[in-house]
Amino acid sequence: MNPADGSVIAQVSEADAAQVDEAVHAARLALSGEWARLGIRERASRLHRVADAIDKRFDCFVQAEVTDTGKPVSLASRLDVPRAAANFRVFADLIKMTGLESFQTETPDGAGALNYTVRTPLGVIGVITPWNLPLLLLTWKVAPALACGNAVVVKPSEETPATAALLAEAMQDAEIPNGVYNVVHGFGPGSTGEFLTQHADVDAITFTGESRTGAAIMKSVAPTVKPVSFELGGKNAAIVFADCNLDDAVGGLSDAVFLNTGQVCLCAERVYVERKIFNSFVEALKKKAESLHPGWPNDQKTDLGPLISAQHRDKVLSYYRLAGEEGATLVTGGGVPKFNDKRDQGFYVQPTIYTGLPESARCVKEEIFGPVCHVAPFDSEDEVVAMTNDTKYGLAASIWTRDLKRGHRVAQQMKVGITWVNCWFLRDLRTPFGGAGLSGIGREGGMHSLNFYSELNNICIRL
Repeated sequence: MNPADGSVIAQVSEADAAQVDEAVHAARLALSGEWARLGIRERASRLHRVADAIDKRFDCFVQAEVTDTGKPVSLASRLDVPRAAANFRVFADLIKMTGLESFQTETPDGAGALNYTVRTPLGVIGVITPWNLPLLLLTWKVAPALACGNAVVVKPSEETPATAALLAEAMQDAEIPNGVYNVVHGFGPGSTGEFLTQHADVDAITFTGESRTGAAIMKSVAPTVKPVSFELGGKNAAIVFADCNLDDAVGGLSDAVFLNTGQVCLCAERVYVERKIFNSFVEALKKKAESLHPGWPNDQKTDLGPLISAQHRDKVLSYYRLAGEEGATLVTGGGVPKFNDKRDQGFYVQPTIYTGLPESARCVKEEIFGPVCHVAPFDSEDEVVAMTNDTKYGLAASIWTRDLKRGHRVAQQMKVGITWVNCWFLRDLRTPFGGAGLSGIGREGGMHSLNFYSELNNICIRL
């Protein structure tokens, strides 16, 4: 479905258990074929060719992503597709430059020993990706998996199937051997996703999505004890101190709350503002929210697209209603925009800001995953650190202050996987990425990705 107007844009074939088995078998065969015989430099060269093939098909990838997700073309063309190509280039270069440990070991007889480590592919990787950043998060996993010499079976979200299929064409352009990259479409429970996670010949699962789905996958892989890497949900907080650059903080948090219509796992749904500047901050963020232009995704002026589906819009709107029932003060938004054209059959909601809720409110505790935040005042550093960490999630946080000593001090107290100071969504792909608590298991990025997608074999030689 096109989220902008609710129209049907494609029919997608749901893979049954036999087709999933065929894909896994193809991946297994690839691990003993040409792909296995390629050296690291040639493998890295092929991944650079994949990046080049993405660049060559840039407009096709952008249009597929925009049509599937409803996100503005300006966002897809500056973030999603460029990052997809960058993921392949970064991990191709990283695998060439990465060394492994070696140790000279003393022995009682004085002869000594040499210990060194070699990296081998983990095998067939099941890759299950979400609908919010379909191509970006797909390539974030596929690139390091292939860099390490694995083969993958990809199941994209049923909401956003197009770019995973397009990537297969880019793989062919780059002369990636048959069976190395496989795509199966379908749903989760009782469908393609479950068939993939339960398959005995899948060696590991990497997943980004809801925490509940991650828990279901853990149960599914338990009998075969597959390694898993999960990046799950978040109820992320931002802390705004009175000494911040207010314009920078408002601008950064406008992105952190409303980018991609709030459908980013790293978005800030809880904003804590020092009481001295609380009113001025809320008023400035309100103006930012009301200046956003919801429109057709292919309009370059559009900076706020629809939500992904009618079902997800119903969920977000249910939280808008719940906020009122819990006693929130509505600052702006809280409903559905009216266009008087086909967009009224789409899945748009208004960007929304609330204040006045207690910390125990469901709207403060539960992930909404829409263009919404609750803004609350605080009086002391200790108080705001306690409120920020009072959550079952632990994905991300941001801190806004001119006092960098405070920035370091508070950041080190955050129980999350990534903390930004005076910025948001600024990523170095070499750094660890993941969450704590209900926000995930493990870390990806840089060496962390390479180590997850590899089997490390220590070899000990007595001298």
